[in-house]
Amino acid sequence: MLLFLSGLPLSGAIMLLVIFPTLAAMFGLILSRRWFNTDDPSSNNEIAGFKFATVGVIYSVLLAFAVIVVWEKFNEAEAAVVQEAGASATLYRLTAGPEPEMTAIRDALSNYLKLAIDSDWPQMAKEKESREVTQSLGALYATVLRLTGDGSSRQAILFEIFKQLDAITQARRTRLHLATGVVPGIVWLVLSSGAILTVGFTFFFGTRNRSAQIMMTGVLSLLVFLGLFVIVEIDHPFTGPSHVSSEPLRAVLEDFTR
Repeated sequence: MLLFLSGLPLSGAIMLLVIFPTLAAMFGLILSRRWFNTDDPSSNNEIAGFKFATVGVIYSVLLAFAVIVVWEKFNEAEAAVVQEAGASATLYRLTAGPEPEMTAIRDALSNYLKLAIDSDWPQMAKEKESREVTQSLGALYATVLRLTGDGSSRQAILFEIFKQLDAITQARRTRLHLATGVVPGIVWLVLSSGAILTVGFTFFFGTRNRSAQIMMTGVLSLLVFLGLFVIVEIDHPFTGPSHVSSEPLRAVLEDFTR
């Protein structure tokens, strides 16, 4: 369900996650006033206001904490892609030379980047991993390992080559892990339940100006559901309109061809 919501177009996600719930809260207030009509609608305000302050603070802390966590993980996914691109560029330059084994490494690296862009990103959008890209990374390792058997004196270069290759592997594993989502299911349960309870708590308040109260409930609901919308949009860093792009890898690959 969360993957489906993350993959929606931005306008559709706003409509489904923000507009509809806000309108439902406003109409819910109207219906509650009709069903539970009292002579003095402000009779609960004093005690309800004290309790709502506690409820609002608790939920705002939970919501802010969740937004911060997913934003940090989104930035971590971007950093992993940049790290992978940087290590690839360094590895390509370390293997510069006309020797056949160096040419083979550059070809294997270019093939890996092409497959990562064409296969990994579509699969990560579905919380999956491309086996073809994994195999191409294994082929790149195998090509580099052939350098260790020729008895050459390139030990310093070999060390740096394997260091960059390990950085590529680690960066890819990081983005594959983050592609499956950041917020656990139990946290989503708490956030969604808390949103309903926080908005529903406003129904206990009463004012003689019903239109003003409906607007206040709408404003509060809009803020709450906007927070949830932000979490949904960036919870899967490689899914939907707000996703981490493969542009750093694409730029490195274009640099190789030049």
